Amino acid sequence: MPRAIWTGAISFGLVSVPVKLYSAVSRKAVRFHQLHAADGVRIQQKRVCPADGEEVPYEEIVKGYEIAPDRYVVIEPEELEALDPKRTRTIEIEDFVDLTET
Repeated sequence: MPRAIWTGAISFGLVSVPVKLYSAVSRKAVRFHQLHAADGVRIQQKRVCPADGEEVPYEEIVKGYEIAPDRYVVIEPEELEALDPKRTRTIEIEDFVDLTET
């Protein structure tokens, strides 16, 4: 039997309605490694700069978003963390949809 991943209540003034949230999907992923067919050894993926052919250490790699061909905006880790929604125990109802609109 499925278990609720969140329980709480929706309150409208003095009326409180208990709510339970269940996951609608279950993720199942199979991951494979790339192997060399001749000897079964796992393939390495090296980070190489195409401009100079040198291997780039992980510490020197940053994330970027392409805004035009070969033009990128560098995204700092702090900027990504700021986009991460904060956990809360409240659900805000912003609007109701009229039954005729569904």
